[in-house]
Amino acid sequence: MAATTPAAPDLPTPNRAMRELRGALSPGEFATAVRRAAREIGEHVSCDARYVGRVEAGEIRCPNYAYERVFRHMWPDRGLQDLGFAPRRTVRRRANGTAARSTRVDDGYADLADRAPAPVVPWWPDDSHHLDEENDDVRRRTFLSGGPTALATVIGLDRPDPAAAPTWPLPRQAGPVPPPPRRVGAAELQQVEQAVRDIRLLDDVHGAETLFERAGQSLRTAYVLLNDGEYSTATERRLQAGAGELAISVGWLAHDSNRLAEARSFYAEALATARMADDSALEAHVFCNSAFLARDGGRPREALRAAQAGQSAARQLDSDRLLSLLAMREAGGWALMRDRAACERALGRAYTLFDRGESEADPEWMSFYGEAEIAGLEAQCWSALGEWDRASDRAGRAVALQEPHFVRNRALYTAELAHDRLGRGDLAGAGNHGSAAVTLLGGVRSARITAMLADTAARLRGCSAVPEVGGFLAVYDRASAS
Repeated sequence: MAATTPAAPDLPTPNRAMRELRGALSPGEFATAVRRAAREIGEHVSCDARYVGRVEAGEIRCPNYAYERVFRHMWPDRGLQDLGFAPRRTVRRRANGTAARSTRVDDGYADLADRAPAPVVPWWPDDSHHLDEENDDVRRRTFLSGGPTALATVIGLDRPDPAAAPTWPLPRQAGPVPPPPRRVGAAELQQVEQAVRDIRLLDDVHGAETLFERAGQSLRTAYVLLNDGEYSTATERRLQAGAGELAISVGWLAHDSNRLAEARSFYAEALATARMADDSALEAHVFCNSAFLARDGGRPREALRAAQAGQSAARQLDSDRLLSLLAMREAGGWALMRDRAACERALGRAYTLFDRGESEADPEWMSFYGEAEIAGLEAQCWSALGEWDRASDRAGRAVALQEPHFVRNRALYTAELAHDRLGRGDLAGAGNHGSAAVTLLGGVRSARITAMLADTAARLRGCSAVPEVGGFLAVYDRASAS
């Protein structure tokens, strides 16, 4: 019997279209142009010369959503196939088999099919000149590669379905037979949407740090359904919205855990989803969170741009409360820039819109935005402007008005009040409210709030002779050591 000739390896096909578009630019210059275009639309991509080389070599058969948005911005008259890429669904189904993996969809998920969850190293560790941008993508991939966890079990997105396609990491198969696509219907949509609600509820009670490391599976599964599933047009829109909201929720968990680079990456993923789905509500939500993240990251101009872009997206949604929150985000940016007049104008708009009351058009995720939250956000503005009396007054109002079940927010406002009392020179008040915040944090894990208290404690170290300060430092040190 004649020997069977081994099948030829599935070699990548060079992407000549992208090579032609690069023209006379070097790969490095072209990568710079891509990153510049990304910044123009609020995206964050880690493009460098090697990425360009892999695209042109055909190793990346389909870019991830963020890159797709950037390429569409650069060449609005061309689709992915016009740019030399393969359709996303075709590439994904191919990746689920065991055919040669020399080509891939660059989405941060497909490479998980070939290995069990493990720490991920940068694709190009010698590219130190793009280390910060690379780390954003690497950390996101590391997070999303985690296996099923308790939270995913609770929300139901990792429960096995005998009729469904297996989720990653896939077992190796004997031949290149892709699993059957999963039909996505009402049950799957409800699971995705309930996952968002459950994450928000748990965050209100327990804080982000207890959830962040466990929430990625739900997000990953949602994108598996979106990219590998079969569904109707109506289902697709809801599924896109659900996946985008999940990305925002996980991004917020990263933000509140002081993982700002990861949060930025998750928000970029959500923004790409919103833009491609033409979903103004999702886009406004992304920009709202992005503005808050930029403010906390010390980037006031970016906070302003994001808040203003969010207001532009939200104007067609008929929600005064959403516009009010976005105006507060803008005020926070102006405050960091020390522009008191512009901050006061934004605060005025925010309160005018807030006073118009709630409406059926208000997004579900805005349940936290009541009188306590708007007072707390105003306190942050006055604090940034160095107006300690007004900051203390508004922070105290936020503490008094906050509903008991918002445990994390009560801890946040109390920590803010301690900070503001210290700013006005009230050492006893700072100590008392610092102690109260530490007590509230007993059941809450939020690196952001912990960092605020750490700063207050460090500034009070030389004043321990004041009884209230000494008491605060004692409880703070015990809590830190536990």
